[in-house]
Amino acid sequence: MTSIAFKQMVQKEARPLKHYAYQLTRNVEDSNDLVQETMLKAFTYQNKFEAGTNLKGWLYTIMKNTFINNYRRMVKRNTFIDQTDNDYYLDSVSPLVKNEGEQKFIRQDIESAINKLPMNLSKPFTMNFKGFKYHEIADILHIPIGTVKTRIFVARRQLRENLHTYGKMYGMDSASLSERKDLCNS
Repeated sequence: MTSIAFKQMVQKEARPLKHYAYQLTRNVEDSNDLVQETMLKAFTYQNKFEAGTNLKGWLYTIMKNTFINNYRRMVKRNTFIDQTDNDYYLDSVSPLVKNEGEQKFIRQDIESAINKLPMNLSKPFTMNFKGFKYHEIADILHIPIGTVKTRIFVARRQLRENLHTYGKMYGMDSASLSERKDLCNS
């Protein structure tokens, strides 16, 4: 296909492209820019177009991808990461000062419950908690991967039993969970 024939075919699609660009941008100037950028890409990558295929679909795909890329670029550019200390909380509904004493006791109870586990359960559990994969734990401890999975499962079950008061407090006990499941299923 010659460049002149390709140009004529693309120009026939200009009006529908303008409508589609306006649907995407909801702004006349932005839609004109998007059409212009789409046309530029179409002429630049003319050699990638296969004669006899759907030109309109090809152009719409170029336009959609261009719009998405521009949108992502704009969002990334407008993202502001605040690295300052948040000393002031304006319009905050949460309390300004948290009581971390309760969290300290909970953390101590969890650590105590983990320490009470037998070594063959606590070691795989803590390694898994720290981010090791099952196969890595199996290699390090020189045990089968099935044994690792079983020991982690048993450790979790024992911890759930030993820390059941916190489960009730935070709605994670079996009764609360079954109520939630029933609500979801109804």
